[in-house]
Amino acid sequence: MASAAEKMAANVNFGLLSKATELKSRMLFVIIALVIYRIGTYVPLPGVNTSVMNIDKSGGSLIAMFNMFSGGALGRMTIFALNVFPYITASIIMQLMGMVSKNVDSMKKEGESGRRIINQYTRYLTILIAGVQGMAFAFLLERMPGVVANPGFFFRISVMVSIVGGVMFLVWLGEQISSRGIGNGMSIIIAAGIIARLPVAVTQLFESQRTGALDTGVFLIVIAAIVALTLIIVYVERAQRRITIQYPKRQMGNKMFGGDTSHMPLKINTSGVIPAIFASALLGFPLTLASFSAGSSSRVLQWINLYLGHGKPLFVALYGFLIIFFSFFYTAVIFNPTETATNLKKNNGFIPGIRPGENTAKYLDYVLTRLTVIGALYLTLICVVPEIFYGQFQLGFYIGGTSLLIVINVVMDTIMQIQTHLISYQYGGLIRKAQGCKGRR
Repeated sequence: MASAAEKMAANVNFGLLSKATELKSRMLFVIIALVIYRIGTYVPLPGVNTSVMNIDKSGGSLIAMFNMFSGGALGRMTIFALNVFPYITASIIMQLMGMVSKNVDSMKKEGESGRRIINQYTRYLTILIAGVQGMAFAFLLERMPGVVANPGFFFRISVMVSIVGGVMFLVWLGEQISSRGIGNGMSIIIAAGIIARLPVAVTQLFESQRTGALDTGVFLIVIAAIVALTLIIVYVERAQRRITIQYPKRQMGNKMFGGDTSHMPLKINTSGVIPAIFASALLGFPLTLASFSAGSSSRVLQWINLYLGHGKPLFVALYGFLIIFFSFFYTAVIFNPTETATNLKKNNGFIPGIRPGENTAKYLDYVLTRLTVIGALYLTLICVVPEIFYGQFQLGFYIGGTSLLIVINVVMDTIMQIQTHLISYQYGGLIRKAQGCKGRR
């Protein structure tokens, strides 16, 4: 059943887009920002010979996954190689700190001032994470034959500073998109990188079918799987469990106030795409070590290459388990039933048939647990199906999973915000017309 907001959005007149000057300027700002981002993905790191780089071919490694997210910037070793992932990691760490640190938790409750302090700490942590990763990449590049002309201390410092500068510029650019443009800036930047790689991936898929490397029947199955995964993602991401919230009536003088009814929407996939990213990163780390230690006589690395590669049964099983684990873990981080029940009680709100306080917290925890089970199984299906295809048919085209989930979520969120702007513009026009008619009367 569609909500009132969805029904209103369905009646939006998109012909107003040509008249909504503010919305057009916001969309133009997003386009200009993305053009700047794409130009930056071709600015190489100082002292790196990008013509001999082969990171883009390490298909089973963590680096290959992040290269896809960065739009190929990591494979070209540019200043935007890390994209905004250090900032995302720092944000997740600060959210976890809110669970174990009373100081961070109190800052979250201070409103706008506390949020500014947390954002500042997040930026400091981003610089630290990007610096460590930048130095690691400098050491990694020095180990590759022919990549670095003049290895040494100056090269490492220049690479680290360039990568930190690129990350912080993208963080600033993402914040500008969020405030002056449409949608969430960080998510749009990640989605833009993934979309930039789609033409190459689609070309490889059709080229495999044309040359006979991929059977026609398998090709059709892959296309059908992409369409099916897209429909499932759209359906589940829009699905909500709405909990009715009732506010009692109160009398002030001779008038009655309150008695309103609202809904608390709980998404089926509360944790979003974070569990898939965490699981991919955790499993990709040993694969990355193994790929950069090719030819090593270590039995551990040989075992990793043999049994823990992409599409292998052990990898698929561990991948699904980690997605389910992180789905429950991250949902517990971002949603606190006890705190929500306390806030409802302070505002005199209650769930019909449930006593306020502890009973409300237990009910919310019960509902959220059931939703998380469904959401975790959904995420596992979305991410494991491409791995099975990769293992069975050795496809060079990664058909979905994390990348498909990110792109669809960003597109849906952006469209919803455009509809919201058009609704406000249309509503404002109706108010101005009503005021004009009243003035003429």
